[in-house]
Amino acid sequence: MFKVCVLLSVLSLAIAKQRTLVVLENVLTKDKHSLFLSDLASKDQDIVYKYASDSSLNIKKYGEALYDNIVLLCPSVTAFGNGLATADFVDFIDSGGNLVIVASGDVGEPIRELAAEVGIEIDDEGTSVIDHMNYDESDAGYHNLIIGKDFAAPSVITGKNPRPVLFRGVGMAADPDNSLVIDILHGSTTAYSHAVDKDILDYPLAIGQNVLLVGGMQARNNARVLVIGSADMLSDEFYSKVIAQHGKDPVSSGNREFVSSIVSWAFKLTGDLRYKAVTHNKVGEAPSDLAYRITDHVEYSITIEEAVNGEWKPFNAKDVQLEFVRIDPFVRANLKPNANGKFHVQFKVPDVYGVFQFKVDYDRVGYSHLYSATQVSVRPFRHTEYERFITSAYPYYASAFSMMGGLVVFSFVYLYHKDSTKSEKVE
Repeated sequence: MFKVCVLLSVLSLAIAKQRTLVVLENVLTKDKHSLFLSDLASKDQDIVYKYASDSSLNIKKYGEALYDNIVLLCPSVTAFGNGLATADFVDFIDSGGNLVIVASGDVGEPIRELAAEVGIEIDDEGTSVIDHMNYDESDAGYHNLIIGKDFAAPSVITGKNPRPVLFRGVGMAADPDNSLVIDILHGSTTAYSHAVDKDILDYPLAIGQNVLLVGGMQARNNARVLVIGSADMLSDEFYSKVIAQHGKDPVSSGNREFVSSIVSWAFKLTGDLRYKAVTHNKVGEAPSDLAYRITDHVEYSITIEEAVNGEWKPFNAKDVQLEFVRIDPFVRANLKPNANGKFHVQFKVPDVYGVFQFKVDYDRVGYSHLYSATQVSVRPFRHTEYERFITSAYPYYASAFSMMGGLVVFSFVYLYHKDSTKSEKVE
């Protein structure tokens, strides 16, 4: 019996692993990016390697996705095996799958099309990001081995205090009309995207901080897409390289830590939120499904957890809000967290009856969209629940009794008052 329990626990751990497909360009790709791939394996992934031209390449079977994550480490691919097209990867994202796209200076059309579907435009083949002010001293003279240090995303994506990274690849630009795109790492103010061996005759795709080096996108179904403009950025060479910039002390590159952080985010190992234990009740009473009465004092609580390096931990934030909504919010209040990730608040039900919702709608850059809605009814007072004498009605009480008193006085005067006769007036 003990062995069966152990076996079941091991199986449950295996099922909990994410299934990840890594699509390689050729045999050399795996050797060139061995450290990157070993870091993927350390994230408790069940990894399957396939080549882009493999005729058995498939990402869906019987209408279900075969993988949780896909890494496209094949920047110059011209066509995927087994007839896979851009639409297949878009369907994979729509079904909740996560996608990492790696590009380079010799980027192929399938990669460019796929990036465009998620709101990121990749520059033409043969171009690269050039920066004449921020380049490594080992550069070959084209100033396209640049030093990236302009991190734009929050630390939940990039990691805390990321070090400068080396980048040699193609420039990208984010679609300004796509609000789901996240600018993770962009070029400096002196960067631009162009071919290194050609004169600049046309305006580049992007210049300055509009040059996107690494971008992301979180879909409305919380699926995540990561687009990296440099395959060399993930290489063993750049992982172990020392950055030497003119006039500054040499420092080891932060490529490995940075790439590990953004891939963890893309795989939802970091920045993923979930909730549980939603309760609401009258203050001082046990939770109940009965309707609330107008002006009741109620208490609401929700427990929120955050994925941190693949483990669920209590979430801590001061900007989580609760809305008590009928059609529009009647109450909006900040939820106060404790050390266990439990958020709670007390408030007074408005003097309006109807069908309401306790609604928590938390949407922040880098975190998955958290939405919770619990429907309740709010009823008016029953006729036996009103106060016997309402303080605000005292003036009306006084006017009623004054009218009754006036009627009594008028009646008394009318009944007992006697006018004098004519004879009495003559005398």
